[in-house]
Amino acid sequence: MFRAILTAAGLFLATQIPTTQALAETRVPQSQAEISLGFAPLVKEAAPAVVNIYAKIVQEQRRTPFMNDPFFDDFFRGLSKPQPRVQNSLGSGVILSADGIVVSNYHVVGMATDIRVVTTDRREYAAQVVLADEASDLAILQLQDAEGLPYLELRDSDQVEVGELALAIGNPFGVGQTVSSGIVSGLARSGAATGEGLGYFIQTDAPINPGNSGGALIDVNGDLIGINTRIVTRSGGSNGIGFAIPANLVRAFMRQADQGAEEFQRPWAGMMGQPVDADLAASLGMDLPEGMVISDLHPASPFAKAGFQVGDVVLDVAGQPVNSPSEMVFRMSVAGLGDTAEVTRLRGGERSALQVEMMLAPDDPPADPLTLNERSPLPGLTVARINPQSIVRLQLPMSAKGVVITDPGAYGGRVGLRPGDIILAINDIAIETPQDVPNVLAAAGRWMKVDLNRQGQRVSLRYRL
Repeated sequence: MFRAILTAAGLFLATQIPTTQALAETRVPQSQAEISLGFAPLVKEAAPAVVNIYAKIVQEQRRTPFMNDPFFDDFFRGLSKPQPRVQNSLGSGVILSADGIVVSNYHVVGMATDIRVVTTDRREYAAQVVLADEASDLAILQLQDAEGLPYLELRDSDQVEVGELALAIGNPFGVGQTVSSGIVSGLARSGAATGEGLGYFIQTDAPINPGNSGGALIDVNGDLIGINTRIVTRSGGSNGIGFAIPANLVRAFMRQADQGAEEFQRPWAGMMGQPVDADLAASLGMDLPEGMVISDLHPASPFAKAGFQVGDVVLDVAGQPVNSPSEMVFRMSVAGLGDTAEVTRLRGGERSALQVEMMLAPDDPPADPLTLNERSPLPGLTVARINPQSIVRLQLPMSAKGVVITDPGAYGGRVGLRPGDIILAINDIAIETPQDVPNVLAAAGRWMKVDLNRQGQRVSLRYRL
């Protein structure tokens, strides 16, 4: 049936295109007239660069009588024998180089122990994750013993416009490679527009379904404009609202993968901000709501060093508009590390352009991590001094200071300690450095009280040793 449909489409094209233009069937459409006849030439050129990915994830699962109760499960964790559980993940990927560099989604391959990639001509390759990042939902793979593969070129996604024709290529529901068409429905989708607070996406109405994840969103020239990653749906199927990770972020991943990075590194902004809405714009004397107002700024932030202050409005980064924290993260990620970017600031009704260094969060003051030994009341507990790196890693407030828990350990987890908890005091003795923790615990009696700052709330835990 599928072959018959393709044959019919080919006959239709042959009867509509003059004999002198017969070669047009093997090249990208060059005019609106050719596009109206179908996407067959475009698909023939682009589809071989989109692959099917089969990933196997082995997870250890402990079964306890209270495993469905998050409260009691903390107490019984570690008391049952772990049982391996195999999960199979199905998705898509896009070849970006002739030697087998493939991009896909983190949620498809990021935790996989065995990855198999199948091309449109049924060749199979083992693959290894080279670089992956859960927050961006991107992963770079290297196919083993691959050469001479077809691949797609990355387009400058900042040049994509709403209304452009777009094709989504992937493997929905495991039925095999499928092509769907639509348009670019929106740009700079972030925050509530995607159903989550993170991310920065291109929106399309080209049908995307489970299994399309990691597949290609291409333009009418066959260039990659995005990696399909998620949908907004009530039924589990496509409702015409799909999102793709822009190609410019994929390019930043490729650049770091080529440099041998083991994890994706983003420039550090060292700030908190909020979008400028109509009310805020009026209070700031702005004609139109635009940009992001800085609500908190770390003293070591590169923006602070460049001259920004709380209350300033960031309008753009490297010439591209910024209207939310997600857009800020995206623009800085695309700008890359080790250089400067021009950032437009609005203060007191006046605009100015400042050069901001694209740098990592510094490990200053030194974190001095410390793990408690087996003789401690909380063996395995790991604590560290709060600095910009731990603020980023544990998503702490910009103004956070003191000592933070990076790993509660087995016993700490049972009594309710969590990563990211800031230790204020133990037995009413203030904790100021990591070394204070074992010192205070060594003098503890039969009972212990731990005062914490957990996500801005003060929490006190009491338990018997």
